[in-house]
Amino acid sequence: MAAFHVMTGASDSLARPVVNRIGIADVFDALKRGFEDFKEKPSHYVFLCLMYPIAGVFLTLWTSGANLLPMVFPLMSGFVLIGPIAAIGLYEISRRREDGLDTSWTHALDVRHSPALPSIVAVGLMLFGLFVVWLVTAQTLYTNLLGEVFPRTMTDFTRQVFGTAEGLQLIIWGNLIGFGFALVVLAISVITFPLLLDRDVGAVAAVVTSIRATIINPVPVLLWGLIVAALLVIGTIPVFAGLALVIPILGHATWHLYRKLVAREAA
Repeated sequence: MAAFHVMTGASDSLARPVVNRIGIADVFDALKRGFEDFKEKPSHYVFLCLMYPIAGVFLTLWTSGANLLPMVFPLMSGFVLIGPIAAIGLYEISRRREDGLDTSWTHALDVRHSPALPSIVAVGLMLFGLFVVWLVTAQTLYTNLLGEVFPRTMTDFTRQVFGTAEGLQLIIWGNLIGFGFALVVLAISVITFPLLLDRDVGAVAAVVTSIRATIINPVPVLLWGLIVAALLVIGTIPVFAGLALVIPILGHATWHLYRKLVAREAA
């Protein structure tokens, strides 16, 4: 039954969600509404998202201590690939606020009771798989260009990357490949999790709807992806602490972007 739900959802109706055309102004309005949601009870949301700066610092220290400095950037940038998973609770808070319901932070955990949980887990595993593939790809690119002996200090690593022709190739190809991964994840997940929480459509239908929304609205969705990437970079300064503010705002804004991209069900 769980496998069936992942494929089609539990509802009898298999009608595809209707995708709207939106403009650039809608993207900024969604961001504004996300900030308004955050302002209502920011302490609760910061508490929920402390895992991000903590995890970022831990990963940096771990890779530095293990002489895996070349993997620090792929790990940090890889957060973009799996970020939609951890923001699920924030979508639920925004949904409840929209419906005039209680928005206590504990409701962010209500997703565990959702009938769409198997579908959410399936899409989450898919994103995590892409994250692993990205890490393997990044490491393979590094070893092919700069060898299998990793630098032991940040000074050596900086000199190797910015002071050699191979390092320049690493920067160019690494960013191009990373951009490709980011585009794929953006297309398949920009509204997938909010849709799964809102409607009983199944994982396949949710991912297909997200891709359709991207194809119909390429400029607004790409702009949204650039905004997310820029704010995440800003959030890493200083020492990832800004992510405790950036992540909840983006999470709430994603819900409102979903509302703009997908037409509501008929009453």
